[in-house]
Amino acid sequence: MIGIIGGYGAVGTQAARLLAAWGAGPLRIGARDGERAALLAADLGPGAEAARVDVGDDASLAAFVDGCALVVHCAGPSHRTAVRVARAALAAGAHHVDAGAAEGLDTLAATGRAAVFAAGALPGLSGLLPRWLARQDFAEVHRLTAHAAVLDAFTATGAEDYLHGVLGDDSEPSAAWADGARRPGALARAAGQRLPYLPRPVTVLPYLDGEGERVARDLGLDHGRWFTALDGEHLTAALDAARTLDRADAVTALCRATALDLAGRSPYAVLLAQLDGVAWGRTVSRTAVLRAPGISELTGAATAVAALAVLRGEVPPGVHRADAVLDPLMAVARLRRVPGVVLTVADGTAAELAVEEEGAL
Repeated sequence: MIGIIGGYGAVGTQAARLLAAWGAGPLRIGARDGERAALLAADLGPGAEAARVDVGDDASLAAFVDGCALVVHCAGPSHRTAVRVARAALAAGAHHVDAGAAEGLDTLAATGRAAVFAAGALPGLSGLLPRWLARQDFAEVHRLTAHAAVLDAFTATGAEDYLHGVLGDDSEPSAAWADGARRPGALARAAGQRLPYLPRPVTVLPYLDGEGERVARDLGLDHGRWFTALDGEHLTAALDAARTLDRADAVTALCRATALDLAGRSPYAVLLAQLDGVAWGRTVSRTAVLRAPGISELTGAATAVAALAVLRGEVPPGVHRADAVLDPLMAVARLRRVPGVVLTVADGTAAELAVEEEGAL
């Protein structure tokens, strides 16, 4: 039995539908609203059931995870509930996958079981994509330039988790990786930037977080740069104000800003990873572009991929972060089976691809 907490939310629904389509096993859709969970379970077919669960109630949580081989956590805000759900799952003898938070992991004991955190799009796929690209003919990799662009409307819980990541201690604005170390203040914000597959110029905000540092160390990078690409002036302004606002007010402002930026437009999520290194005995640049019709779809797909890896015994026992433990070749191969998710790879830099795309238009 695979228990999915937050199963009728956008992320949980995507993960549940994919796991059902892949024949991963019977599903237990869990949420506060048992009726909505029952509707999704009925839609998924005879291999799914619904159960009410309140992650804030120990007895409710214990009852839900009982009998599960794997518990998948897709509810938010994940930074406030992740460790609690993981402890319940592991205590019941289940494996665990969390779409979001990766804090407090040192307090968990996963003897004989696998627990995978940060198994969504950001973080998660943002770390797996450059690892996958590095395995595509590169003999050496020296430099990574990565962008994450999302145009989508935040829910309140999504906005809270996003702010926790952006404003948390794990992420340092303007920092970069150079010569084997984190370099604070190395980069600056830039507006009017053209990136491939994005419909209009964006503002890019540089940052470096724990996932980026792991990728840099594991790939042996000389230099690494990571950027959040903001498509819309309202979100840019809301993020600037967030550091001085009460968190609840900042969440409200972010939800309003993303709704305004999205008005009249189609949502999207785009991850870009450009690697510069050596392949076939010469210096090359290659850029991978991963696209999806929204951030929830991409996050749910990544979570389903991680869950399948755990179910198939591809993740060793212990507590892990998705980008560091999942096989990038296997993960991306499965991701390519997801409707609406498109991965392309081209020779050249992201800037060159953007110029070619603009010229074609």
